[in-house]
Amino acid sequence: MPGPEFGKPLAARSTPIPGVLLLDLPVHGDNRGWFKENWQREKMRAAGLPDFGPVQNNISFNESAGTTRGIHAEPWDKFISVATGSVFGAWVDLREGPSFGATFTAILDPATAIFIPRGVGNAFQTLEHNTAYTYLVNDHWSAGAQGRYTFLNLSDPAAAIPWPIPLEQAELSEKDRAHPFLDDVAPMQPRKILVLGANGQLGLALRRMYSGAANVEFATRTELDLAGPDPFAEWDFSEYGTVINAAAYTSVDAAETPAGRAAAWAVNVSAVSALARHCTEHRITLVHISSDYVFDGQLSEHGEDEPFSPLGVYGQSKAAGDAVVATVPAHYILRTSWVIGEGSNFVATMALLAARGIQPSVVNDQFGRLTFTRDIGAAIKHLLEVGAPFGTYNVSCSGPVQSWASIAADVYEILGHRRDAVTGVSTAEYFAGKDAAPRPVHSALALGKIQATGFETPAPSCRLLEYLDQGGL
Repeated sequence: MPGPEFGKPLAARSTPIPGVLLLDLPVHGDNRGWFKENWQREKMRAAGLPDFGPVQNNISFNESAGTTRGIHAEPWDKFISVATGSVFGAWVDLREGPSFGATFTAILDPATAIFIPRGVGNAFQTLEHNTAYTYLVNDHWSAGAQGRYTFLNLSDPAAAIPWPIPLEQAELSEKDRAHPFLDDVAPMQPRKILVLGANGQLGLALRRMYSGAANVEFATRTELDLAGPDPFAEWDFSEYGTVINAAAYTSVDAAETPAGRAAAWAVNVSAVSALARHCTEHRITLVHISSDYVFDGQLSEHGEDEPFSPLGVYGQSKAAGDAVVATVPAHYILRTSWVIGEGSNFVATMALLAARGIQPSVVNDQFGRLTFTRDIGAAIKHLLEVGAPFGTYNVSCSGPVQSWASIAADVYEILGHRRDAVTGVSTAEYFAGKDAAPRPVHSALALGKIQATGFETPAPSCRLLEYLDQGGL
């Protein structure tokens, strides 16, 4: 066969299999031979190749034309190219989903490469003697990893791959001859989602949202103690694609005590640092929940890019955790305010007081918007599904900013009690004689960034009515 085509510009082309990209590689040659940049991260990212983080380079040397290998779907991504010779490549989508069974073929020579995502079956047949087939992978091979492969028979009639050299004349292993046909292939499952803090307010909402999802796992404090010295030492992250960190130390006032300060930093910073390290190493998308307490509340509304200015220990620990998470290449930080979900919270407390006929004094000089855990969960799912740009997003109800006293009066009114049963008092009056952490005066969050991704932020009146009607869900 002729040598590689010289001078082609670098380009990535889509294929019928989602995520599979065929690449033209620039090859430079003269009378001495040729040279190419087989892998150049910056240029290939700009061309559209995912930043998939290769950690191992393998070469398969094939002495004879007609050598055929596959079809193997592996639990990692691959960047495949040819150093010498040429191959006929065939790829079949063996991932669970609507594209299961989709097939693509192409000839690879030194001027062509292909990116194959996890779960897409890969096979090739050499077209020349002394062909060197090389590939980068983004996980280290191990004997145990082969148990996570998915295989397809090279002669599967559904795939109907037009092998240039008929398989009965080709060189292939008995193991490859024995692989199952498509009807008997168990699709490779998507990478799993791990939810930390699964028994907290947000964790319970995520349990409901992902109910029945086979690829979502939940870890509680009993199963994973984030306050421990090395909470993830025994945890295998290799099969996870996303971690949702719904766990946090949230006792704002207790965090001001010596024991509380240590606990807040252990959970909100040290554990988050360890989690961020593992997510970076395993190319996991980390979803992390932040708080309005990272700000001092001087601005009437807080945007995602406002510099941190926490007032107390809790806010300081959350700000430090946010800074750590921001170093993870694939991260979403969802900043929330005044969170309401299943369990103990402000609205549940006001409903209980109303039922008992108590007329409470409630702070009327702190201002913000409620955030319901069902909407935080919906925002997480939305960002993941639409592939929104990584970064920080504010999430809360939309609508007018209110004081705590105004929200309490809404609760009383919805439950059939008089609004004036709630008396507004200043923060100083409410906490007089008590040990309390400083709180931001203004907690309202700007919502334009997440709305621009297509996420609809709900009206608080609607959510509050639903929450009280459903008994705190």
